[in-house]
Amino acid sequence: MRNTVKLTGAVAAAAAFTLALGACSAPSDPDTEKKDDASSPLVVGATSVPHAEILEYVKKDLAPKEGLKIQVKTFDDYQLINPATKDSSLDANYFQTKEFLDDWNKKNDGSIEPVVNVHVEPMGVYSKKLDKLAELKSGDTVGVPNDASNEARALKLLDKAGAIELKADAPAVPGLNDIKDKKGLNIKESKAELLAPQLSDYDAAVINGNYAIAAKLSPKTDSLAIESAKNSPYANFLAVDKSKKNDARVQKLAKLLNSDQVKKYIETHYKDGSVLPSFSKAS
Repeated sequence: MRNTVKLTGAVAAAAAFTLALGACSAPSDPDTEKKDDASSPLVVGATSVPHAEILEYVKKDLAPKEGLKIQVKTFDDYQLINPATKDSSLDANYFQTKEFLDDWNKKNDGSIEPVVNVHVEPMGVYSKKLDKLAELKSGDTVGVPNDASNEARALKLLDKAGAIELKADAPAVPGLNDIKDKKGLNIKESKAELLAPQLSDYDAAVINGNYAIAAKLSPKTDSLAIESAKNSPYANFLAVDKSKKNDARVQKLAKLLNSDQVKKYIETHYKDGSVLPSFSKAS
């Protein structure tokens, strides 16, 4: 009986060792290998205008010369892009400002970081009912984006234009509770992507530059008020999870997005001031 026990133990040990050896020598997940392969496409999430347009230009005209493959995934709802970057469905993204990213990282325990700034899209106030912002009157409804960062930009713009008055001690990212005087206006929050399509439902609305462009609204000729682009803190940038910051494909794309060719492309395709080059290393 004793010998049988000893033999059984030896067999079990040998089996355990064989399993361990097999685990050590097992091939890696082919999907993981492909995703980490420097020759595989870099999957980049973006909103359609102008981000995806700029990326498609880089993909077609610049990336092949650098040996870089890019797959552009376009999102109508930008709230989905950072989560997809966090879970590695995307390798990188290009759609947001630093203020927006900081707020998202804080709320979602994220580790997404900027790589390079690319452009600025001035936010504007638009209307199908008014010719001047001064025509706004008590009881009128003004739409603003419902995410913290873009709502803050909208409120700052309305404050600067004199449509509302923010509190003197309002924080850097003000919300509706930081308005001292609404001047009788009904400030209504909405998803940013819905404000342009539903503009006729408001007396006026503050619309992100990319959604204004998509709706054929020109900042120069259609806006009732617009942000200054000079020294703007709202540059849009290429971003990645910090685990991918040293990916050679990311570095190639960053270099191309800050190239003279992209600068010329932006200046040529967005002549109405809706998109302005803003190249620099993001921080």
